[in-house]
Amino acid sequence: MKIGIIIIFHNNETQIDKDFLIEQINAFETIELCFVDNDSKDQTLNLLQEIRESCISHVSIVEVKKNTSEDAAKRAGARYMYNQFNLKHIGFVNVAELHKKGQQLSSIIKNLSLNKIEVIDLNSRIIEEQDVKRTFFKSIFSLVDYLKNIKTNNTTNNLNPSI
Repeated sequence: MKIGIIIIFHNNETQIDKDFLIEQINAFETIELCFVDNDSKDQTLNLLQEIRESCISHVSIVEVKKNTSEDAAKRAGARYMYNQFNLKHIGFVNVAELHKKGQQLSSIIKNLSLNKIEVIDLNSRIIEEQDVKRTFFKSIFSLVDYLKNIKTNNTTNNLNPSI
């Protein structure tokens, strides 16, 4: 099952490890990435285009011409992914927020590749447990929150192994 991830960039040139991302993305078989450039004034868009050229089958770019809110950038990426792919599971990452929290995009991508099935399972469980069906835009999940939840559950399960 495929999963889509929207990655929002705004002047994040220094936080992009191009070679690592290309290596990881080329290893993805069932993950579609949508890079949303939120009106960057540095070389972010050029780096994203270089990554897309090396990983054309798994990477799309949406260029937002005017700096907008995280929600507006997320919606732009979601609209694109909705129109291009038939995906049940779409998450997002805001690189600027990662940087503020001292996290790296490369570690999130690595964790996604290691925990893709768990991310899909968690999203499926959350969808099933909802009394009211969410709208498309409200169903987009924070990849960082899901990975944190999975890490917490894995740690708890390791401390309390089932008998």
